[in-house]
Amino acid sequence: MKNSYTQKQQYYGDYLALDKILGAQFPESEAQNVDAHDEMLFIITHQAYELWFKQIRYELDSILEIFGSDQVNDNSGALQIVNQRMRRIVEIWRILVDQVRILETMTPMDFLDFRDLLTPASGFQSYQFRQLETSLGLRMKERHQQAYYKHQLREEDINKIHDLESKLSLFDAVDQWLKRFPFWDIEKYWRDFEVPQGADPNLHPFWATYKHTYQQGLQGLERTRIAMADFDLLFFGGEDRQTRLSPASCRAVLFINIYRDYPLLQLPFQFMEKLLQIDELMANWRYRHMIMVRRMIGMRSGTGGSSGAKYLKGALDSHHIFADFAGVATYLSSRHLSPKLTRAMERQLQFRV
Repeated sequence: MKNSYTQKQQYYGDYLALDKILGAQFPESEAQNVDAHDEMLFIITHQAYELWFKQIRYELDSILEIFGSDQVNDNSGALQIVNQRMRRIVEIWRILVDQVRILETMTPMDFLDFRDLLTPASGFQSYQFRQLETSLGLRMKERHQQAYYKHQLREEDINKIHDLESKLSLFDAVDQWLKRFPFWDIEKYWRDFEVPQGADPNLHPFWATYKHTYQQGLQGLERTRIAMADFDLLFFGGEDRQTRLSPASCRAVLFINIYRDYPLLQLPFQFMEKLLQIDELMANWRYRHMIMVRRMIGMRSGTGGSSGAKYLKGALDSHHIFADFAGVATYLSSRHLSPKLTRAMERQLQFRV
């Protein structure tokens, strides 16, 4: 990008292309001389959604470009930039959730005034949102009611989704980044680490200790409900493993969460928190949408032919992109049970001058 530019005399409306934006609302009710005042609200609200989706995709593309480099330099400003842009995405999602409240000023009868004029258009057909889900890491095989995509989306939009699936998603980028967590060298960092009696001698000293102390710390029904075989599958792998996040990344996520108070781990911890916030806010948005649809049309079908609120409930339950990060919390132990790090490890995790 060039740093030099030519200064032009800008005018607010021209700069923002307001003629195009403000002239892009075409209520079908007006064209057909139907009295449906709230159709304008419906159109503007959804256009605003699409503009915000575009901004999220813009931020996300820049984040993926940073993670797409051969190696992210954690000591550079790259991770700071990623965190700042992730925070922006989080705040946009808060607006998107709150924006449902504006649509909720419309009553069911207000919506019925123009509902049939939309058919078969549907919010399901928002190709921007589908691309956004894909870039975050939702794969087609994990989508609820996949048949809807073939029936409701144009072929070119389906092809865009498939094309994006062949590219780096945020989930996969973060998995690759976490895999290279560099602090497991026994000779360099763990030589003086004290492993308790009874710990598995075949594991790395830290993991032998952590697994042992975690198991000892389980209380009551947790002792029977939490199988340590699942602990091994999550953090060390195996044929029956269901988790998409790699074992190496799961180990890094757990370690970062436990020792997040050390300066070097603060940015990675904040970044992972934002992943979970995005998942939570998207689920919130789906939930608010489902409740609104249920209030507007009950159990009727959606305008595009979906099962309406029933489909939205299924998507709400299925489309948690970063659930693996939340799942690691099952195996967190309280601070007083966490293994004490060696001095070499502590020095490595502190800022050095």
